[in-house]
Amino acid sequence: MSKQKLPIRNNVRRLRFNQDEMTQQQLADLCNISRQTVVAIEKDRYSPSLELAFKIALAFGKDIQDVFYLSDGTA
Repeated sequence: MSKQKLPIRNNVRRLRFNQDEMTQQQLADLCNISRQTVVAIEKDRYSPSLELAFKIALAFGKDIQDVFYLSDGTA
């Protein structure tokens, strides 16, 4: 199997704004991570661990696939 990275994208930024304009710091506090980690996730510079991905989804009250998804390559 090749070591090519999967094109994992996320809806974190959109979900934050839909959640009463939650700040990056508020999400970071809920998930016990740094604000810089939230920034990196939103910019697709960092793929969170499975555990952190679930924490983020739970912070929004969403299923994990509503937060993280595989890009079809057109975005």
